[in-house]
Amino acid sequence: MPSDIQLRLRRLLQDLLSPGVLPALVLSGCLGVTAVLWHSADDDAEQDAQADFDGRVRELVNNLDQRMQTYVQVLYGVQGLFASSQWVDRDEFQTYLAGQDLNRHFPGVHGVGYMQLVGAHQVEAHQAIVRRGGHPDYRVFPPGQRDWYSPIIYLEPFNDNNRLAFGFDPASEGRRRAALEQARDSGLPAMSASIKLVQEIAGTPEQAGFLIVLPVYNHPQPIAMLAQRRAAINGWVYAPFRVGDLMAGLGGPRAAALDVEIYDGDAVAPEALMYDSAPQANLGDGLRSTRQQISIASHRWTLRISMLPAPSVRSDKAQQIAGFGAALSVLLAGLTWLLARGRRQARQGQQRSHVLAEELKEGQHALMVLADSAQRSQAMLRSILDSTVDGVLVDDLKGAVLNSNRRFRELWNVPEQLDWQGDGAVLMRHMCAQLRHPECGLRLDAPAQLVLPGVQRGAALEEEHEVLQLKDGRVIEKHTRALQMGSAPARLWSFRDITERTSIEQREQARRHVLELLATGAPLQTILESVVLSVEAANEDMLCSILLLDDSGEHLLVGAAPSLPVFFNAALHGKPIRSGLGACGQAILTRSRVIVEDIRSAPSWAEYRDLALQAGLRSCWSDPIISTNGAVLGTFAIYHRDARLPSMANIALIEQGARVAGIAIEQAQAAVALRAGEARFRSLYDHAPVALWEQDWSAVRNALAEFESSGIDDLEAYLQANPSQLRRLASLVRILDVNAAALEQVAAPPGRKDLTELTLAQNFDAAAMPNFAQAVTALAQGRHFFACEGSFERLDGVARLNELTLLVMPGHTHSLDFVIVSTLDITERRRMDDELRVLATTDFLTGLPNRREFMRRLYEEQGRLQRDIGAGAAVLLLDIDHFKRINDEHGHAAGDAVLRQLAELMREGQRKIDMLGRIGGEEFAVLLPGTELDAAAVFAERLRLKVEQTPMLLDDGRPLAITVSIGIAAMGGKTPAGDPALIRADQALYCAKRGGRNRVELMDVEADRPGLQVPAASG
Repeated sequence: MPSDIQLRLRRLLQDLLSPGVLPALVLSGCLGVTAVLWHSADDDAEQDAQADFDGRVRELVNNLDQRMQTYVQVLYGVQGLFASSQWVDRDEFQTYLAGQDLNRHFPGVHGVGYMQLVGAHQVEAHQAIVRRGGHPDYRVFPPGQRDWYSPIIYLEPFNDNNRLAFGFDPASEGRRRAALEQARDSGLPAMSASIKLVQEIAGTPEQAGFLIVLPVYNHPQPIAMLAQRRAAINGWVYAPFRVGDLMAGLGGPRAAALDVEIYDGDAVAPEALMYDSAPQANLGDGLRSTRQQISIASHRWTLRISMLPAPSVRSDKAQQIAGFGAALSVLLAGLTWLLARGRRQARQGQQRSHVLAEELKEGQHALMVLADSAQRSQAMLRSILDSTVDGVLVDDLKGAVLNSNRRFRELWNVPEQLDWQGDGAVLMRHMCAQLRHPECGLRLDAPAQLVLPGVQRGAALEEEHEVLQLKDGRVIEKHTRALQMGSAPARLWSFRDITERTSIEQREQARRHVLELLATGAPLQTILESVVLSVEAANEDMLCSILLLDDSGEHLLVGAAPSLPVFFNAALHGKPIRSGLGACGQAILTRSRVIVEDIRSAPSWAEYRDLALQAGLRSCWSDPIISTNGAVLGTFAIYHRDARLPSMANIALIEQGARVAGIAIEQAQAAVALRAGEARFRSLYDHAPVALWEQDWSAVRNALAEFESSGIDDLEAYLQANPSQLRRLASLVRILDVNAAALEQVAAPPGRKDLTELTLAQNFDAAAMPNFAQAVTALAQGRHFFACEGSFERLDGVARLNELTLLVMPGHTHSLDFVIVSTLDITERRRMDDELRVLATTDFLTGLPNRREFMRRLYEEQGRLQRDIGAGAAVLLLDIDHFKRINDEHGHAAGDAVLRQLAELMREGQRKIDMLGRIGGEEFAVLLPGTELDAAAVFAERLRLKVEQTPMLLDDGRPLAITVSIGIAAMGGKTPAGDPALIRADQALYCAKRGGRNRVELMDVEADRPGLQVPAASG
């Protein structure tokens, strides 16, 4: 039974191995394996394409973000311009932005402008000011009433397109206004939502636009809190953008294969679309696409980026695998057919073909594994190399370049058409041509230069480090080290651009050296020469000079030019700048940088061309040195012995040199002025007619810190309630110095200054301690000025009055170790003021308040009654009956005596709140606050009886009986006015006179109705 099964299996196997079946099976199997390999290779190609797409997207988004950050930095620079000046006029604003050269250095920005904050009631005045400034047609638009306005008053470049926005108020539109308020409240840059710029001209393709605004505050007002920022806002600097112009050329040729759509906000919606780089492109579902979000100035954009349709290119490796696999499959099938046919003829041949087939299968599998591994490694290596910040180059130590990354080609400006892969020497010549010293040793093809020590003996390559100076001013750091490429040695070159780092280090080193020289009091020429030599030391082919303006501002003086010929400096020294005087004269006249590529053809050098050529000078770059207050101090110039234009690194070097020179000049001038100022201040201090005290309150400050840590909120109330603590603080004040007027004020011995005898009592005595508490509270709150009136004690014990002012010197607000106190003895002035006040308010005969003082008190009571509707008062007018008869019969002296005694009788019945006054002649008035009409009548009747019952004594002792008539009127309620009440009281007095005299009459408010004519009472 087993033998039958074996026989059947053998026959089945023979049928399968027959020429008609086996080749077909082999062909099918090989084609299947080929299909698997082809699919794997195709997947790898797809991954490479996706990685390329991701790299393009990342590069585009990074470029967009970097460009916007650069524009924001430009706005920060303009903000700094406003912060450094009390007021930036139009010319200064234009000069600053002209130096930025926006069209050249900042593509896509439509301009940079300034919006001024204008109140709702200041628009007319604002328009008038701008019109007087040379813009008679200026107006703020669009019209309409708003809480505040922010018209655009500066916008550079001020071309025809930007003139359309001159005077436009962004606060009139919601999206713009939201950006202004966000920037104002946060103090940070803010970007508006999508808008249509005012500069859009009809007939041109319309583009979406947006604004980036940055607040300008009124310095040095505090802006730490939201309310402080809103109170300190002066305006905004801003930049308008059109999205299409912004995206033009962004990303280079790699971004040209992408369709970029920009949406305003987080949503991808048609109404939010701001930009579409390929609106007509037919984007199918199979194309690659991604969605990115970018935040710019606290505003978010959504970017949808897709790959544009392009002819599909099948991976070469996949095609090779497919072709090779198919051919191999056919070959194996044919071979199998031959082997199957020969099997019947020879068993050995069949066995040999079987072994051969197995070996071929194994080889094919190994080949597939190797190919896949190599492809993945190559893709990974290329991705890593292209993502590094360093430029990378690999050579084989035999003059051939094996590989390089994209950053290397960017650093060395390698053109696409350069055949550097075929000939490494061509690449090295291209690199050496850019070096300041071409003989630096960059070689690939010279063994003596190429092989490092130990290579020929089989040792590893030593690492090398070198700093390369390029002709365009850049500084590149080079590293080389060994690399093993399979069994062959290789070398890895890495290059890094350290221009900015080197510039910062040089600038900091020059600044420190200048500050050291300033600190040691070195002459200005020595300081300026150090600035020039520091620039020349790092740039061997540059010859630098600093020219200074003289005091008249019309001539140039050589400040420092150690490397220029003596005859050249002597010829320029003292020359007027009216004719231009080359690049330096033009730089001063125009207040901007002047670049002269070739002196031989420059019109500005016509007068001094032969002199410059004799000195071997061919080009000149000059930058004006401008002080912090905007004045031109001189120029910083760089000369070359050949004609050339500056690179970006050279421009930064010029700006750096001018800035450091400006610091040195200003600091040197400030030092001279400071020494002169100190001498003048000392003289003024010693001979000032006002008493001056220099005091140290730092110990008081430390004690206040202890109070604060103990949780005391109301410092002044605490000190007023704790006199012992107040006296302790007073004892902590140290008197450092006084002038002669202070010694004289406190009665110190003449010609003797003994500070140990002086204490704070000579400023604040015991009675003035409450004022001292107020001063301590004011200084604790950060105020640098306090003034009050108080009293002090002289050294001889006499108490006097003084007027005192405390001034904390700038920079000492927190430490309080430098406080200037000025005191003025006002004792005599106060006495004279009191006497004058009495004379001005008192009747000289009776001692009662005069008419002016009584009317003042009457108006004060009127104001009180207007505030308190329910309150009331009464006014009395009284007149001596038949007073003219007393003067006629007894003389005016007797009349004066009667008036004085009547005043004394009135004082006896006066309350503290009542007001008496002599109105004129024999007429007196009484103001009774808080008194109703009935109570006032009782008071008047009591006074009348007292006068009637009290005889008046004349100067000769004779008694004289007199009577008075009194009229009363009420104040309060709906008639609180004082003048009408006085008129009604006068009318009542007339009624009393007419009714027989020696009586009291009341006048209600109804008696004062229109149409009723009552003559005034008379004696």
